[in-house]
Amino acid sequence: MTAAPARRPLPPLGPTRRPPLPKVAERTLDNGLRVIAIRRPSVPLVEIRLWVPFARAPLARATVLSQTLFSGTVDRSGVELAAELQAVGGGLSAGVDADRLLVAGAGLVTGLRRMLELLGEVLTGATYPAGEVAIERARLADRIQVALSQPAHLARAALSRRMYGRHPYAESVPGVDQVRSVRPGGLRALHADRVRPTGAHLVLVGDVSPARALDTAEQVLGGWPAGGRQLTLPAAPAPRPAPLLLVDRPGSVQSSMRIALPAVDRRHPDHAALQLANMVFGGYFSSRWVENIREDKGYSYGPYSMVEHSVAGSALMLAADVATEVTAPALLETLHELGRLAVLPPDVDELEQARQYAVGSLQLGMSTQAGLAGLASTYAGFGLPLEFLAEHTARLASATRDEVAAAATRYLAPALTMGVVLGDVARIAGPVAALTEVETSDASATGVVGPDAAVPDAAG
Repeated sequence: MTAAPARRPLPPLGPTRRPPLPKVAERTLDNGLRVIAIRRPSVPLVEIRLWVPFARAPLARATVLSQTLFSGTVDRSGVELAAELQAVGGGLSAGVDADRLLVAGAGLVTGLRRMLELLGEVLTGATYPAGEVAIERARLADRIQVALSQPAHLARAALSRRMYGRHPYAESVPGVDQVRSVRPGGLRALHADRVRPTGAHLVLVGDVSPARALDTAEQVLGGWPAGGRQLTLPAAPAPRPAPLLLVDRPGSVQSSMRIALPAVDRRHPDHAALQLANMVFGGYFSSRWVENIREDKGYSYGPYSMVEHSVAGSALMLAADVATEVTAPALLETLHELGRLAVLPPDVDELEQARQYAVGSLQLGMSTQAGLAGLASTYAGFGLPLEFLAEHTARLASATRDEVAAAATRYLAPALTMGVVLGDVARIAGPVAALTEVETSDASATGVVGPDAAVPDAAG
């Protein structure tokens, strides 16, 4: 029998490098719109990101609005708008969440002015034609019905409601009946009230002269009228220790485990150390949790953990989907790894690998025009300059083993968890209750659809 070859040692990690930051030019227009232009000449394209504050907007109307924003104006139909954008190699689409309405797209640099003209036409004159609204309403209702049959969506939705209570973050998807009740008049009223430049920002990234891009944006969008209401969200409640909630999905062959822990925002002194602690725990493929329940025991294909930042608060989120019969063992190993990190800090090599991954991911994320545009827009939405990236990288590079260990103890302790497990309660409740205190939820109270239940027709 031939002996297995000896494993070769990995080469040493290189030094942590400060990310090269492009020059940023910005201008706030008289109507309140903040325009940020960044030159990235890798390809002859320009990325566009428009962030409009949308806090407290009615969820169903806001969602339908985002899907029908480009459905027509006084001068052009939705098809004509799309054709005009395509003529300059571009495209624009919109999405919404509890924080903002985001318009995103890209096109040829030579078509920047035309793209902004068409965007301005939509911002000031979207008409929301009844026929187009009805079509998109039906499509959205269909997608929501599909989501209501997906365990990952249901588990996350149950956790969000448990975490946030009456806060707007508790609901990320509107109800089907609410969507069906949206009418064009309501969309026009919401647009007039909230799609305004005050507090909004526009990011342009590409092979452009920043000064000329700012001038173009001002010439084209300077007439977007200010006004409307500026609303903000209250601070989101942090996850608080609570019994594990078991949500019944009878007959399910898999359990969806979602766990929340407290976290801090990007400005907090603990942010870098917490990010590294999370990396060591479950934030990338070589983390302890992934090695344990995926590589060693095969309980889950893709467990992950990450710090999620929203404008009104931050939280550390864990997710894993496991076979029903190993739900309790997977939960045991999860709690074990959380506790182990608090009492057994990472060694030097383990920490350095996590540090390099965190820094490298930041640099990789801004290596493309689209990635840089997304990062700049996100930072601007949180009141941060792009220079924050260099500051955060420096904090990641300097965070000590003791600081990471302290962050793990402060934020990742098992006693701080708030969690949900969606699965066949009849099969998992006993083993799970032997590990931790549990509560159960009636499936009908959470909107859970059983694996063999018929999904109602959404076309009615």
